[in-house]
Amino acid sequence: MKETISANEKQFKKWIMAVSIAVPLLVVLLFMYKIPNAKPLTFLPPIYASINGLTAILLVVAVIAIKNGNRILHQRLMTTCIVLSVLFLVMYVAYHMTSTRTDFGGEGTIKYIYYFILLTHILLSIVIIPLVLNTYSKGYLGDYKAHRKWAKYTFPIWLYVAVTGVIVYVMISPYYQY
Repeated sequence: MKETISANEKQFKKWIMAVSIAVPLLVVLLFMYKIPNAKPLTFLPPIYASINGLTAILLVVAVIAIKNGNRILHQRLMTTCIVLSVLFLVMYVAYHMTSTRTDFGGEGTIKYIYYFILLTHILLSIVIIPLVLNTYSKGYLGDYKAHRKWAKYTFPIWLYVAVTGVIVYVMISPYYQY
C-alpha cells in the first residue's frame, strides 16, 4: 500500500509543479494580450470579487467543519473553494483580456496601502497555487498528518489572498471606467 501511495504522490508532485509554473506564466501571457475589438467585460469584477469573498467564507466554514469532525463536509467545501478559485481566475483573465488597465486614483497614504495590499495579494496568489495543490493532494491520498501540517500554512495564506482580493476590488472599483 505504501508503494502505491508513493507512486501516486510522485505523479501528484509532477502535476503540482507543472500547474504551479504554468498557471502564473499563462496568466501573465494572457494578461498582456488584448482581444481585438472585444467588448469590455465590465460586469466581471464585482462577480469575481464576490467569488473571492465566498471563497474566504467557505475556507473558514471548512476549518470549522474539520474541527467538528465533519471530514466529508470539509472535503466538499475545500473542493468548492478550489473550483471557485479556478472560476475567479478564468473571469479575471477574461476581464483583463477585454478591458484597459485601471489605475488607482487615490493619493497619499491610501495609495501606498492599496499598492502594498495589491502587491502582497499578487505575490501570495502565486505562492498559494502549490500550497493548495500539495495540501489537497495529501488529504486526497489519505496522508492526514501531512495534510494538517501543510494546512497550517496554506489556510492563512489562502484566506489572506481571498480577503485581499475583495479589498483590492473595493479600493479600485471607484476608478473603473464603464
